[in-house]
Amino acid sequence: MLTTADKILILSIIVFSIFLTIYFGQELSGYNSKLLIIKIDGEDYKRIKLDENIKKKEIPIQSEYGYNLIEIHEGKVRVKEASCKDKLDVLQGQISEIGDIIVCLPNRLTIEIDGIKKDNEIDRLSR
Repeated sequence: MLTTADKILILSIIVFSIFLTIYFGQELSGYNSKLLIIKIDGEDYKRIKLDENIKKKEIPIQSEYGYNLIEIHEGKVRVKEASCKDKLDVLQGQISEIGDIIVCLPNRLTIEIDGIKKDNEIDRLSR
């Protein structure tokens, strides 16, 4: 049996959830372009503006930790080849949305898609 306090709590949670969905939906739509950030051992290796017009670009990465071949194609990014044993980064497939990330732990590689805000504002993911 639900009491009045339970009903108020449930209604409050629903209203709060709707508010968060609307707020974060507007935050994510505040980006006018995407930025691909490639890091090795936590340090920036390369930053590329991710554009739908990039037909096919391959970026070979050879570091002291291993080898990865990154492929960019029509706004999507994937790890095509990797020297690690488990190949989880290759199996992950393509990423294309802001906030998506690929990680190769043995090679200490991270690939993430960040957003560039409109009006050249500093976005909330900047470091």
